[in-house]
Amino acid sequence: EVQLQASGGGLVQPGGSLRLSCTASGFAVDDYGIGWFRQAPGKEREGVSFINVGRKFYADAVKGRFTISRDNAKNTVYLQMNSLKPEDTAVYYCARAPRLPFSLWRAPSYYTSWGQGTQVTVSS
Repeated sequence: EVQLQASGGGLVQPGGSLRLSCTASGFAVDDYGIGWFRQAPGKEREGVSFINVGRKFYADAVKGRFTISRDNAKNTVYLQMNSLKPEDTAVYYCARAPRLPFSLWRAPSYYTSWGQGTQVTVSS
């Protein structure tokens, strides 16, 4: 059974850091594209970052602050989030994409399996 488990969220002050983890079971993360998305209340789900075949992509809003990485031995994809801002507050999800054109990594419809989400709150 394919499962993704997102964890690592929490409450952090502006300027702080968090590292999210997406641990997979039922498949190998290096065989698929893995994306991080977020959804704030009243807003649509948006792509944050994506990793596949050694390539990494970031939304403009997080470029230079967030870093995506993968540990194949742990079958886990990470999202290191630094210099957090209040506007980063959202539920963060990880998802698996069997295949997609890299230019469309932000499109949720290409992802077939989703984790349950982890809350990130940036507030003083």
